[in-house]
Amino acid sequence: MTLPNPVALATPVFVVLILVELIAARTGRARSVRFEARDSLTSMLMGLLSGVPGAFTGSVVVALGAVVYQYRLFDLGYSLPVFIAAFILDDLAYYLFHRSAHRVRWFWASHVIHHSSRHYNLTTALRQTWTGFFSASFIFRWPLLLIGFPWEVVVFVSGLNLVYQFWIHTEAVDRLPRWFELVMNTPSHHRVHHATNPRYLDANYAGVFIIWDRWFGTFVPETASDPCRYGIVKNLGTFNPLRVAVHEWVGIARDLVRARSLRDLCGYLFGPPGWRPDGGGETTAAIKARWRETDGSEAPAGQTEVAA
Repeated sequence: MTLPNPVALATPVFVVLILVELIAARTGRARSVRFEARDSLTSMLMGLLSGVPGAFTGSVVVALGAVVYQYRLFDLGYSLPVFIAAFILDDLAYYLFHRSAHRVRWFWASHVIHHSSRHYNLTTALRQTWTGFFSASFIFRWPLLLIGFPWEVVVFVSGLNLVYQFWIHTEAVDRLPRWFELVMNTPSHHRVHHATNPRYLDANYAGVFIIWDRWFGTFVPETASDPCRYGIVKNLGTFNPLRVAVHEWVGIARDLVRARSLRDLCGYLFGPPGWRPDGGGETTAAIKARWRETDGSEAPAGQTEVAA
C-alpha cells in the first residue's frame, strides 16, 4: 500500500505559518515571539539539508525494518483501527526515544541539534538532525514492526507525529483549554521541554500526547514566575550549520581519546550528557540538585552542556 508523505504535504503550510508568525511578531501582534535572522536561517538550512543524509540511508533503514518485520507476531493490515493504534503506539515509541535522547549521550549527540537555537519560534521546529541514522534512533520504532504494523503504516504515522509537533514551537500561543492541556502536547508544555532553566530540565518529552509524561513522572508545568530560557545550557555561539550538526559528536570523540578504561568509554558514550569519570560532571541531575539546594531561587552558575 502506498501512503503519502505527511511532512512533504505539510511543508507549504509550514512556510505560510512561519510567515504569519514573523509578520505577527514584527507588527506587535505577537510581542512574545522573537526572531533573529541568522538563527532562523540556520534552523531552516538544518531542516532543508536534513533530508540529504536520508536520501543515502533511507534504503538501509527500510531494509533493516523489512528484516525485523519478518519476525512479527501478527499481520495487522491497513484498517482504520490499525492506523489509530499505530498512531498512539508510535507516539509512545517517540516518548521513549525522546527521553533516551536526553539521557543517553549517544542519542543526545544527534538530538542536541534541535535544541541549539536560543530562540523559540516556528523556525526552531525545522532545526533537525543530520545524524539520526548514525545514532540509530530508528530502532525505537522496531517494536511496532514486531507487533505486526506494516512498515508503510509506521512511516506514515511517524510523519503525522512530526507534523503535529511543528505548531507547538511558538510563544505566540499561551495556554489552551484545560482539557486540551491535560491530554495533548501544547506550546506551553513544549516550551518547558526546550528551556534550560534547572526547573525544566529533562521534562515533557511527549510528541503528541502529554499523557505519557503525566503517567511516567516527567511532566513539569510552565510557571510564569520562571520564564523559559532557550537553547542548550552551554550555547554554541555559532550559526555555522556544520558545527551545529556535529559539535557533540566532536565532543564525544575528544572525550574518548581521554578515556582510560572501558568504564570511561561506556560512560562517555552511553552515560548522561555531562558525565565525567570522577563523578563531578555537570549532568542534569547534578544541576537540578544544586538548584534545589538554593530553594530554586536561581539557576546555578558554571553550567555546562547537558540535555535541555
